[in-house]
Amino acid sequence: MSLKYRIIPVTPFQQNCSLIWCEATKRAAVVDPGGDLDRILAAVKEEGVTVEKILLTHAHIDHAGGTADLARQLTVPIEGPHQDDNFWIQGLPQQAQMFGFPAPDVFTPDRWLEHTDTVTVGDQTLAVLHCPGHTPGHVVFFHRDSGLALVGDVLFHGSIGRTDFPKGDHATLIRSIKDRLFPLGDEVAFVPGHGPMSTFGQERATNPFVSDHRG
Repeated sequence: MSLKYRIIPVTPFQQNCSLIWCEATKRAAVVDPGGDLDRILAAVKEEGVTVEKILLTHAHIDHAGGTADLARQLTVPIEGPHQDDNFWIQGLPQQAQMFGFPAPDVFTPDRWLEHTDTVTVGDQTLAVLHCPGHTPGHVVFFHRDSGLALVGDVLFHGSIGRTDFPKGDHATLIRSIKDRLFPLGDEVAFVPGHGPMSTFGQERATNPFVSDHRG
């Protein structure tokens, strides 16, 4: 028995919300519910799982906009991101206004996450890696047994996260990828915040921003 996942693109930004669940217990978590809650809840029903928590990689509107509403509907706790993203959570209404999203409620996570913490989903355990750069409080969730990482907007197939937002930092982001993600192993597959999945090995070989061949 292992960790299963399903990617649910949400919001006009086609953000990869993920439904992850423990095969043995059918207990699940929703990672980055940015919006389109009806689509997320339909996936939960189709998979026959019970959501026990919400996990957040970071607090940009397309990843966190539906969080308070979903937590209220399902009566579940919110875990993540790192506390350094609190200013993004407090600014969710302004973010929504800027990008034409429905106005979301501000919330306080039930648990802020730190580097080397763990989170559980049913009987499965995922490691937490603090990977700042795109946002200062960005975290990544890594399930070692299945070689799967949920990396939010840190790394994409062929690209990396933007660093031109408040408190973003390009050098910090590159360090997060090279020092915290790539050492997990070339074979690790990752779900990015947008676009198709890839592996760390593929990005090390071909990604123009962080490949081993970049001078």
